[in-house]
Amino acid sequence: MSASAVFILDLKGKVLISRNYKGDVDTTEIDHFLPLLMQQEEEGLTCPLLSHGKVHFLWIKHSNLYLVALTMKNSNASLVYSFLYKLVEVFTEYFKELEEESIQDNFVVVYELLDELMDFGFPQTTDSQILQEYITQEGNKLEVTKQRVPNTVTNAVSWRSEGIKYKKNEVFIDVIESVNLLVNANGSVLSSDIVGSVKLKVMLSGMPELRLGLNDRVLFGLTGRDKGKSVVMEDVKFHQCVRLSRFENDRTISFIPPDGDSELMSYRINAHVKPLIWIESVIEKFSHSRVEIMVKAKGQFKKQSVANSVQISVPVPSDVDSPRFKTSVGSAKYVPEKNVVIWTIKSFPGGKEFLMRAHFGLPSVDKDELEGRPPITVKFEIPYFTVSGIQVRYMKIIEKSGYQALPWVRYITQSGDYQLRTNS
Repeated sequence: MSASAVFILDLKGKVLISRNYKGDVDTTEIDHFLPLLMQQEEEGLTCPLLSHGKVHFLWIKHSNLYLVALTMKNSNASLVYSFLYKLVEVFTEYFKELEEESIQDNFVVVYELLDELMDFGFPQTTDSQILQEYITQEGNKLEVTKQRVPNTVTNAVSWRSEGIKYKKNEVFIDVIESVNLLVNANGSVLSSDIVGSVKLKVMLSGMPELRLGLNDRVLFGLTGRDKGKSVVMEDVKFHQCVRLSRFENDRTISFIPPDGDSELMSYRINAHVKPLIWIESVIEKFSHSRVEIMVKAKGQFKKQSVANSVQISVPVPSDVDSPRFKTSVGSAKYVPEKNVVIWTIKSFPGGKEFLMRAHFGLPSVDKDELEGRPPITVKFEIPYFTVSGIQVRYMKIIEKSGYQALPWVRYITQSGDYQLRTNS
């Protein structure tokens, strides 16, 4: 079972728009939602599911809105939450920003979308590219011609329209990996993993079939082969276009792609990751006068690669003033509202070491309370490189007209939640 009704509220609990799909829940039940939420927040027990009598509220918060689904049944909660997040995604595709103002400015389109996205409490067409074929932001204009349902809604291939034509047929493949890392003050890696995705930009005519092959190092966590040096992917999630039965049989990723931009697959790799950018810091505090910070950054990735747009955020005490900096490369600035120094390096080659020194004044009166020291965080992007070693071996494009198409592949490694703790 799924949702009985969906409500969109502002932060004060006022209903902006709603759709009662099944009629088995009294719409006045939504008045109990915000008091219940505030009561839980006061108790410090905020929960994504609230209940009042027999009615359950499943909710998410986005920007200055609450999106709430109501149900009286023992519903599939993960389905309802997936739908609410899909709702955010579709509205954002339509209105660029999803907030109170965009809902108020587009009531007609929002009602039309709510009608198409769900029917009698069950998700229906949730692909924004298909919805945009027949629900436009010019919905208030009267059409003289009789509207017909787009083929994509009734096709076996609901995610791609027929009759697409391009002068130049190309496919762009992006393999993007984010590195999550936590290092303690002694330099030991406490936790690390890689979250990856394969994204496509498809500019192909007709109804092509694509076959994607990854290198032999990749295992999908289901095979009984000796893992050795292989990369075991976990939590693999495919776009609906992938033929899962074929993948189960021979590990071939075969699909008819959506037109334009899409995420073909996402995955997670639980692996011990060597820190790509290593940070050492020394913080010396001279009471009642000054604090001096020395930060050394080293690129621990291969020398042929270069990290771009590196940002190293170093926390400093909240009561410092008179900042002075000296850097061997890049620039540093003090951001007082966040109590950090941000050291920016545009280009950071592998194997190189750089140094930054910061000098701050301190007030003459000591603060009574003890401050915790947040970790140093690092942001970066390394093109033409994947931590896991995953590579696209081939991309075959088969279309009945037999045209030639060019696949382009790009690899990017970037920082995810990348933190290095310092000595307190």
